[in-house]
Formats: sequence, C-alpha cells, structure tokens
Amino acid sequence: QVQLVESGGGLVQAGASLRLSCRASGLTFSAHAMGWFRQAPGKEREFVARISRSGGRPNYRDSVKGRFTISRDNAKNTVYLQMNSLKSEDTAVYYCAADSGFAYTDAESEYEYWGQGTQVTVSS
Repeated sequence: QVQLVESGGGLVQAGASLRLSCRASGLTFSAHAMGWFRQAPGKEREFVARISRSGGRPNYRDSVKGRFTISRDNAKNTVYLQMNSLKSEDTAVYYCAADSGFAYTDAESEYEYWGQGTQVTVSS
C-alpha cells in the first residue's frame, strides 16, 4: 500500500532551520506532484509548498517565500522541505502529500495520499 513517511520535525528556537523529509513507497513517485501542508493548533490545514513531477515549478505560500525550499529526489522517492529563519507562526504539524493529477494545484482535495505528519515547534 501507499505510504508517505515524514521525518525531521522537532523543537527549535526562532531563527533556526529544519529540514523535513518525506519518503514515499507503494507508488510511482516520479508520476506524482508532491506538496507540503501544515496545520497549526486550532486552525485549518493550509498549503505550504508544492513541486512538480520533475522537480521544477516550485510554488510556495506567500508567508514562507524566501525562507522555505521544496525539492525532491526521484531516485530516493523522497521530497524535502528546507525551512530557514523559522518563526513561531511556523509551528504546526507538517504533512506531505502526493498528487497524480495534472492540475498541479495547492488544493488539498487533489492530493490522494497523505503522510501522518511531523511536528514542528518554534519557540520565540
């Protein structure tokens, strides 16, 4: 079955960096666009970043532009989210998700597969 397993979360101070990883299995990784989403306590889950099948056309929510970088290694079936200059408002559970469609969207409903999430906590 399809599995997406995130890792790399943790507790850091504001201004620090973290690198999240998401390793996929049970699917043709290179046939899926990949996205990162997050959900803060008491808030709706929101789009963070996405990357196309080939690794091009990265796209970010405005609040993380210039601080976060999404990348992927199709040989390792893994997508990454490098997070720099972390802020307290980045505190959330981060999820990776896979999308086999061709819309290349940030809409949650288009992503068929989801990981279990990894907690990122940024202290101010």
